[in-house]
Amino acid sequence: MATSPVPQIFKNYINGEWLEARGGKTIEDRNPANTDELVGIFPASDESDVGAAVDAAKAAYPKWRLTPAPKRAEILFHAAQVLVGRKEEYARAMTREMGKVLAETRGDVQEAIDMTYLMAGEGRRQFGHTAPSELPNKFAMAVRSPVGVAGLITPWNFPMAIPSWKAMPALICGNTVVIKPAEDTPLSTYNLAQVLEEAGLPPGVLNVVFGDGPQAGGPILTNPDVGLVSFTGSTEVGRIVNQACAPSFKPCHLEMGGKNIIIVMDDANLELAIEGAVWGGFGTSGQRCTAASRVAVQKGVYREFVDKFVARAKALKVGDGLDPATQMGPCINEQQLNTVIKYVQIGKDENAKLATGGHRLQTGAHARGWFHEPTVFVDCDPQMRICQEEIFGPVVSVMPFGTFDEALAIANGVKYGLSAAIYTRNVNYAFRAQQDLETGIVYVNAPTIGAETHLPFGGTKNTGNGHREAGIAALDFYSQWKTVYVDYSDRLQRAQIDNA
Repeated sequence: MATSPVPQIFKNYINGEWLEARGGKTIEDRNPANTDELVGIFPASDESDVGAAVDAAKAAYPKWRLTPAPKRAEILFHAAQVLVGRKEEYARAMTREMGKVLAETRGDVQEAIDMTYLMAGEGRRQFGHTAPSELPNKFAMAVRSPVGVAGLITPWNFPMAIPSWKAMPALICGNTVVIKPAEDTPLSTYNLAQVLEEAGLPPGVLNVVFGDGPQAGGPILTNPDVGLVSFTGSTEVGRIVNQACAPSFKPCHLEMGGKNIIIVMDDANLELAIEGAVWGGFGTSGQRCTAASRVAVQKGVYREFVDKFVARAKALKVGDGLDPATQMGPCINEQQLNTVIKYVQIGKDENAKLATGGHRLQTGAHARGWFHEPTVFVDCDPQMRICQEEIFGPVVSVMPFGTFDEALAIANGVKYGLSAAIYTRNVNYAFRAQQDLETGIVYVNAPTIGAETHLPFGGTKNTGNGHREAGIAALDFYSQWKTVYVDYSDRLQRAQIDNA
């Protein structure tokens, strides 16, 4: 009689040690494409585990902040090299726990590699500035200083990329870190922590506590020794995070929802626009904050676009992300699948025209996973809920428009402002879109997804609270400015009083 393999048991990483949760509770990490497959068992941490992690980070901070930034960078550079060698291994592990296709998880690990190399470079480029003083024999400059313990709460859709987007700039600036990854995808953050340990990161500098949001994430927000918080997730939870940080004036970075649009003008390369809309709408099963869940098409090419786009969506192969033939994987869990199903019904109730999809896939190869068909609604009104609210699944709403100004009004007529794209050959439209779209990211002749690590990432309105991830912009959140004046006049100089 065949026996099931013994599941691998993982532990928290606190002060350089791998430890079980103090309460002894655990959570299961299962494959969303086949829920019979148990990827691993992880700690279900609580406030006591978080407290231990924060204490370790606080204790490690004085020595780490005084470690020269180029020396901190050497550790990150070594970590990036290790990640390069394990890219395929970690990508396959990520597909098992998150579900997206292998090509996408390879890209996720590559983002972690890119960010780690980038921030290693910033170890020698944390530039401040000098300025001439208004008084004689006085030197003036501004330098970056670390903040302290950084509390990081990360989502499940980019389970190694986003932890690296937060942890690497925090570390290179001289902060210590406590990170709580999403309970659906703990293995990828475990792998990242293991790499940093092997690269020589001192004990306590990075700590990982696994568990759910209320029990493991909440205590990070309220712990008085956490100096700043960075959160990526839904706008609803982001509001809770912001409110929890507010009483102690704790700096808080929020990266939240999106309702992103692709605008297709009459003069667009239509085949390119269709490819972009398919990738933007159904990449990662639509489970991206940058997913193109809205497409607005000018009336002159609307019908042709709809016919071809619907055909492409209908032809997508849905299945296990480890299968090379698969083009779209499952939803992350039952809750997310039910959200998609709910919004499909909302679209029907709003009299949007369902052109393809609309159903859960649950027979044959899909029987044990959280699969949903690629779904397209057409002839939509921009004010419909399916065109206004974030679904975070493989559902795209297509809307016709007449003029460019109408397209801008549709694009800007939502509460989010992360990403937008326009397909056009008209340089005037392209530059007006860059100027007038109310989003943090604008693409011209490319879909709404695909950020590069050396440029700022983030949005406006209900998408974020003004901070940016990636690039040198990340350093602005994970450091604080210190202005230094050196007076070598050997006499009292009273600034403006003596400069009148």
